[in-house]
Amino acid sequence: MRLVIEKGELSRALGHVTSVVERRTTIPILSNVLLKASPAGLEFKATDLEREVVEEAKADVTQPGALTVPAHMLHDIVRKLPDGAQIELKRDAEKERLTLTAGQARFALQTLGPEDFPDIAAGDLGHSFEVPAAELKRIIDRTRFAISTEETRYYLNGIFLHTAETNKKPMLRAVATDGHRLAQAELDLPKGAAGMPGVIIPRKTVHELQRLVEGVTDPVRISVSAAKVRFEIGTVTLTSKLIDGTFPDYGRVIPQSNDKEMLVPNSIFTAAVDRVSTVASERGRAVKLAISKNKLVLSVNNPEGGSATEEIAVTYDAAPIEIGFNARYLLDIASQVEGEEARFLLADAGSPTMIKDSEDNGALYVLMPMRV
Repeated sequence: MRLVIEKGELSRALGHVTSVVERRTTIPILSNVLLKASPAGLEFKATDLEREVVEEAKADVTQPGALTVPAHMLHDIVRKLPDGAQIELKRDAEKERLTLTAGQARFALQTLGPEDFPDIAAGDLGHSFEVPAAELKRIIDRTRFAISTEETRYYLNGIFLHTAETNKKPMLRAVATDGHRLAQAELDLPKGAAGMPGVIIPRKTVHELQRLVEGVTDPVRISVSAAKVRFEIGTVTLTSKLIDGTFPDYGRVIPQSNDKEMLVPNSIFTAAVDRVSTVASERGRAVKLAISKNKLVLSVNNPEGGSATEEIAVTYDAAPIEIGFNARYLLDIASQVEGEEARFLLADAGSPTMIKDSEDNGALYVLMPMRV
């Protein structure tokens, strides 16, 4: 294998694939990135056996070939080379080394054979459809904060992507919950998505996907089967195993009869929650909302840290209510609201509250109350 590649191209491609490479692994080849040179250019592949990222880059290939090299070491070397540098990669078959040359700098890296590199992308993915990158990013951003980190309920450790109906209209819906809060976002059902199986995309894959769609303008092609999902984003292909479990019937926790409506100016509300929660205990983080006609009083009472109250004007004309929430959970939801107002639909102090975005009808949030 022998080729010349520009530093920016090599750094960009390595940046995309090395993020799935574990820095510590008991299987040596999983620390490596597979480089495959052909007349078409240089292909990169990295995996942690759960996810696989494949990327392509332009290169002047004089001798095709394939090898694997330590991913993070190669990425660190390339990042430290001068911008615009022309980098020569050459395989020394006798010493099983990859020689990297850029100007007066020369590195020799140990290699492992490509034949043992695992491939998780094989297999037919029955349903395939395209989603605008901005729309995909929107439903990920709206829901990923509610993914559970509790490993015992592993089926909550991801985003549930599935088809659903809203007002008799078919939608592609993303849902995440950790038992304390629930986030739901949706978009019009793309052509080709009808009949797809409901899939739980793991937390790590969601994080990787969110990173890869940043700034992308072209549509993302999504392919799914019952066991795997693949995202084709420009020159990058991310393939992931799915969480093998059953997502709970989340519809049962979305309140249908909350009849008390409060409209709050979201930026003012967010700042007020942030201020009063400063004195809250780290363990409880409880903030009380005392709601009466067109008035909301936020209060925190921490016997060890002090107390705080703040009053803000809201739109509310139902019976007065006092209800407590985890301040961090409130702020997480408020940070997703893009409109000027957040719409709270409440029932009583012991029942879940639904929160909606005045600007985004496709997003809704459910928050369980706390005793305060």
